[in-house]
Amino acid sequence: MNRISILAVALLAAGPALSADLLAVYREASLRDAVYGSAKAQYIAAQERLPQGRALLLPNVNFGAGADYNNADAQYKNSTYPSGNREFYDYKYGVSLTQPLYNSQSAAIYEQAKIQVRQAQTQLGAAAQDLMTRVAQAYFDVLLARANLSTIESQKIAVAEQLEQAKRNFVVGTATITDSREAQARYDLVVAQELVAQNDVEVRNRALEQLVGKPAGELAGLTTPVTLNAPQPAAMDAWVEQAYQSSLQIAIAQHSVELAAREIERASAGHRPTLDAVGSLTQNYASSSVAGIGSDVRALVIGVQLNVPLYQGGAISSRVREAVANQERARQDLENARRSAALQTRTAYLGVTSGLAQVKALQQAVGSTQLQLESTKLGQEVGVRTAVDVLNAEQQLSAARRDLAQALYNTILSQLRLKAAVGKLAEADLADINALLREGAR
Repeated sequence: MNRISILAVALLAAGPALSADLLAVYREASLRDAVYGSAKAQYIAAQERLPQGRALLLPNVNFGAGADYNNADAQYKNSTYPSGNREFYDYKYGVSLTQPLYNSQSAAIYEQAKIQVRQAQTQLGAAAQDLMTRVAQAYFDVLLARANLSTIESQKIAVAEQLEQAKRNFVVGTATITDSREAQARYDLVVAQELVAQNDVEVRNRALEQLVGKPAGELAGLTTPVTLNAPQPAAMDAWVEQAYQSSLQIAIAQHSVELAAREIERASAGHRPTLDAVGSLTQNYASSSVAGIGSDVRALVIGVQLNVPLYQGGAISSRVREAVANQERARQDLENARRSAALQTRTAYLGVTSGLAQVKALQQAVGSTQLQLESTKLGQEVGVRTAVDVLNAEQQLSAARRDLAQALYNTILSQLRLKAAVGKLAEADLADINALLREGAR
């Protein structure tokens, strides 16, 4: 296979570059992201805890069979059985059944299984919300990195023109060598910044690629002007109270407290008796015996079996003390989850409110720099401004637009984090943001 064929096969295996909007990227990531895939597998595995716990309360049926070769040398004294060496075979098979009638440990394990399934479902929901915020973060990181690179490229054009002008002025004697060297230093600095920005674009693209398993191609950007809504209700304490009620992280911690309480019950049940209904049906056949007599016996046994633990070396009491300590740990983890949820909610709420104010200020700044650029171009037409002045004004406008885009991205991410902090983030929220995106916008 030649090099061209190898390259073609590699490109087909890699698949086309991703070219989509935020919602499409999220849906792709929900199928390909390894972290979310792990969470889904964990949820599927946790669901099996329920039938496993239920099985401890259901009948246990076993079938057994065996065959033995026997070689016995029997010497009888004062007996009617003849002495001597005997070889014989015996066969046996049977079915046994055990039905728990009272087993508080098994009952506690079954109740724990129910809680574990609910906890796993909550964890899967939290993983889905985490995926939404990670996708949005990676998506807007790519857009911001590209906008930053575009701004630096615009600045590079302006600085390059300044450098050429400084060189021309030095040649004709209207500028000193110092002016030329200063312009060269500014240009070299911008070139270095451009390399850093290009590297940042590559890194951000790879971060998005990690989520979706494909290279990031053209991504839809925000259209301007953008109107973002303020949080409703417009009170931070109301959002914190909602987080206490519906935060998924708090719910997961609450499930852990419930599991710890059930674990105390299970450990304490080690002191209690167990009662089982038992039954067996067996068939035994032996061609002979040490007494020289063969047998063919079928037996049916039905009864109840009581087991009362009297002393286990102190292990049961130790397990109870361990479970009590773990319950206290779960309570402390719950309190930490409540505090963390409150902090995350307040941080996200402030991020939204301050971000909205910053967006408003930067929108005005973009409008002002736009007017400045138009004035500078007019000044160039009448001879009072130079081409360098126009390039500088264009660079300032590009930087203002980049700063506005960054403020918009940060505010949108804060909105998503606020919804996630109270456990209400859904795909519909991404769809609302997706409606603000347009293909070809930056």
